[in-house]
Amino acid sequence: MERKRVGVIGGGQLAWMMAQAAQKLGIDLVVQTPRPDDPAVKIAAETILAAVDDAAATVRLANRCNVITFENEFINLEALKPLAERGICFRPSLEALSPLLDKYHQRCYLKEIGLPVPCFVALERDDNAVSCDLKLSFPIVLKSRRHGYDGQGTFIIGDRGELEAIYKRFPDTSWLLEEFIPFERELAIIAARSVAGEVVVYPVVETYQKDRVCHWVIAPADLAPEIELEIERIARHLLEKLQVVGVFGIELFLTQDGKVLVNEIAPRTHNSGHYTLDACEMSQFEMQLRAVTDLSLGSSALKCSGAVMVNLLGYEHSYSNYQEKRDRIAAIPHAYLHWYEKTESRPGRKLGHVTVLLESETATSSSQSVKEQLLEVARKIETLWYGA
Repeated sequence: MERKRVGVIGGGQLAWMMAQAAQKLGIDLVVQTPRPDDPAVKIAAETILAAVDDAAATVRLANRCNVITFENEFINLEALKPLAERGICFRPSLEALSPLLDKYHQRCYLKEIGLPVPCFVALERDDNAVSCDLKLSFPIVLKSRRHGYDGQGTFIIGDRGELEAIYKRFPDTSWLLEEFIPFERELAIIAARSVAGEVVVYPVVETYQKDRVCHWVIAPADLAPEIELEIERIARHLLEKLQVVGVFGIELFLTQDGKVLVNEIAPRTHNSGHYTLDACEMSQFEMQLRAVTDLSLGSSALKCSGAVMVNLLGYEHSYSNYQEKRDRIAAIPHAYLHWYEKTESRPGRKLGHVTVLLESETATSSSQSVKEQLLEVARKIETLWYGA
């Protein structure tokens, strides 16, 4: 039987982490990425070296695979539409991606389909930042409408002077303004939908962000059952409305008065789901490949009492592989370390992650809650990585 070939637009660690699942399913990955040293280049059956928004390169990609999926959302949707009209298969479809790539359009769409979101307004380039009627009180959150990730392009603004300064500093950027949410916790959920309409949701997780970059994820989140059910309903409603095929990451706020608000949608596998590689019956990466190749979806259940995933972020400019630190972290009981083989470290860059599983006997023998035990592990890992 001829092996299936899946094209992936983007060659970072998300594509790289599909490798094990691809091998298991008998799938070859063909990657479109601009840099020959990107992580996924090492595991791809074939690589097309081109920018992710290069539609001509995507034609070459389509000629080498059965279906195309996405590692990131930095694509040129308008340039890809003629390809879809010619019959090239994108999953998720371009129609599903269309309302999500621009953060303002995403907010409008979520509100339109009845999902709870923070109050927001667009700040267009021809507006005057000082005189614009924001209808929001400071502090406010300013987000670039396109191409923001890992905290880049997001600012918490204290007054109009600050807003005007950033507005003038980035003259070519379109902005979304939204109310600042004094949340109790940040949450996330990974959900998948198949070609046949089967929907699978993973456990709701709690995420910890510092400087708008995720530092760790705890699975499962310790939530009241009704809040967990509400978040699952949000995920299912969104995927059904969009008729998604593939995996989505959904980030949310839980307010101090118990309300759930949708923060952002990632139309792809997501950092908040990395724990699934080691803690769940099926990883988000296998789930993605199964969905886009028209296979039935599997189980998203946890196979342990709990898990914590800690991102190993760059904290200096260097070319070190940090082998000694990695060895010490990997020696933690029930730890699974994933190193992305990036050649350069810089502050905030995701170099790898480690997931530690909490076994049932450990969870029940301790006087601490599952969350307390996992937080203790997260702090130990960060001490080993960043130093005391």
